[in-house]
Amino acid sequence: MNGAQSLIRTLVDSGVDVCFSNPGTSEMHFVAALDAVPEMRGVLGLFEGVVTGAADGYARIADKPAATLLHLGPGLGNGLANLHNARRAHTPIVNVIGDHATYHKQYDAPLESDIEAVAGSLEGWVRRSEHTKDVGADAAAAVAASQDAPGQVATLILPADASWGEGGETCAPIPPRIPQAVDATTVKKIAEVLASGESVALLVGGNGCREAGLLATSRIAAATGVKAFVETFPARLERGEGLPTIERLGYLAEQVAYQLDGVKHLIVAGTKAPVSFFAYPGKASNLVPEGAQVHVLAEVGQDVPRALNDVADLVAAETEPVLQEASRPVLPSGPLTPQNWVEVIGALLPERAIIADEANTSGLLLPAATAGAPRHDVLTLTGGAIGYGMPVATGAAVAAPDRPVINLQSDGSALYTISALWTQARENLNVTTVLLNNRAYAILRLELQRVGADASGPKANELLDLSRPDMDFAKIAEGMGVPATRATTAEELAEQFQRALAEPGPHLIDAIVPTLF
Repeated sequence: MNGAQSLIRTLVDSGVDVCFSNPGTSEMHFVAALDAVPEMRGVLGLFEGVVTGAADGYARIADKPAATLLHLGPGLGNGLANLHNARRAHTPIVNVIGDHATYHKQYDAPLESDIEAVAGSLEGWVRRSEHTKDVGADAAAAVAASQDAPGQVATLILPADASWGEGGETCAPIPPRIPQAVDATTVKKIAEVLASGESVALLVGGNGCREAGLLATSRIAAATGVKAFVETFPARLERGEGLPTIERLGYLAEQVAYQLDGVKHLIVAGTKAPVSFFAYPGKASNLVPEGAQVHVLAEVGQDVPRALNDVADLVAAETEPVLQEASRPVLPSGPLTPQNWVEVIGALLPERAIIADEANTSGLLLPAATAGAPRHDVLTLTGGAIGYGMPVATGAAVAAPDRPVINLQSDGSALYTISALWTQARENLNVTTVLLNNRAYAILRLELQRVGADASGPKANELLDLSRPDMDFAKIAEGMGVPATRATTAEELAEQFQRALAEPGPHLIDAIVPTLF
């Protein structure tokens, strides 16, 4: 057994049986070893940002890590933006980076780089396998480290000679560290804050955004009157009919100021106190109301649902959660607008859908339109690095082939990683992409105004415009093997969306929607 074979066998024995890959010369023995360990599924991405984003989407839905296979430092660099999003989502990923043979590094070959420095920016686990006999043990340690609560990117650097060398040994799975419970004293103190009679807000994040946490949060809110919110960009938010609808904290600082107006106490569970996404001239970066006190119920990585339930048992023992009733928007008609395209999605969203949401400015009204739809999951842009939606949808579809995946995708962000469509076609994944085409970086038009910069100049506006030349996303998709249509009216979007959901495999709808900004 060589090192690559011991690596893949150990990964599979540890529960990691999907590897999203964009390999190079240093990884060829890993590629060859895939046939020796048929339980490992290899999925090819044409760009490393697709590979890393797909691993993120996979793990958010599968609740276990996938592996990536990337080529040296530049390959890792190409995948870094979506690894940044995964870091912010606390997604478990086993990141395998091939490197030059140990004896070759001294020659400073053209692809030589400091892989540890790049991987270290992810603030996760990093290890280099120097010897073939250690590769299996290092792989088992990487899988465990990736799943240590709350989850992280674990990067294993694999020199080519450690990969091709004989004498590889497999290693038994290593149990990860599980979330720690919040102590009873903290739970009691939070209950006392809720009973203080002053205005209190509760902000929930992490796995508190799933059913158990949401039910407990709703009980607390119903019993105490606390203002309850989930974090602005949850990694995975469960919502829809039969679950509590908990409002998301706003993206804009002005929204958060309105939501938290008058609050004297802010309780956080599984997330941090809110800060502004960016700095703005003359505006505060800290979004906690002045004079308000922050109380931590559960740190990121602690057992958030259990902590929320413990508080609910103290302050809401006889209170039931408030559950969302089934409701759907009426199908709209007429030309597509930022207001009515979301009503089409809300009216037709299928059972058990997974929404990979990178609609950006076009999706501001989406939460209200889908609140009463059948139960579904929403995956959001946790780290703000765009080009996330298409890869994450790809990985989610690999993780849940029996569920419809809906990628709500802005046009500017799509162009970063649009080659994910090719992987969707190759793997015959059930992903329906609704591409919101407003021919602009509309979010940047908004930000140009909000930072107080002069937005009147033609050169400035030229950098935010995508209409010269216009891009034909339907043809781009078809060129990558994905059936595609174009919708300009609500009726066309409804018909095309229903047809795409009814047919197996990927589809793209180029939805022409005017810009809000």
